[in-house]
Amino acid sequence: MNSFIIAGFIGPQELLIILIVVLLLFGGRKIPELMKGLGKGMKEFKKATREDDEEERVEPGKIEK
Repeated sequence: MNSFIIAGFIGPQELLIILIVVLLLFGGRKIPELMKGLGKGMKEFKKATREDDEEERVEPGKIEK
């Protein structure tokens, strides 16, 4: 519920200000590298959670020790 309330306060003006601050801090050339790293991190996280889910599943008839 708290995240919903917080998300309700972020509007288009706030997002624009955040984008400008990020652009000023990192510069135009560094942002694509940051996004590429973020994408790789998200991909690894999804892969790890998917592998974890597969490990939890037990095949029918298989006895786990």
